[in-house]
Amino acid sequence: MTGKDLAQKKCEPCRGGIPPMEEKEAREYLKDAPGWALADDAKRISKEFKFETFPGAIDFVNRVAEVAEDQGHHPDLHIHYNKVEAELWTHKIDGLHENDFIMAAKLDELAGD
Repeated sequence: MTGKDLAQKKCEPCRGGIPPMEEKEAREYLKDAPGWALADDAKRISKEFKFETFPGAIDFVNRVAEVAEDQGHHPDLHIHYNKVEAELWTHKIDGLHENDFIMAAKLDELAGD
């Protein structure tokens, strides 16, 4: 499955009670998520998006907020002037789920990556 395929999917509500994705599976998904990095504990993915200006970064954050609300899956966002770091994981299972990679693909589309 490619990042473009993932971007077309919708996040499914995760009710918990399932194991998080194993590191091996997460690394397979990362092959279709350029620029995203797997945390050392394999429980999160993150990526830094860079923009020309602070307003450009804020515009991206506002667009991410709309998509996150629509998908019911919310990344942690850290703003550093013209850079936005996005961090994804599924809180209910304290690790990664396909939803995290779906959101990663959607963020990449918003940023034009």
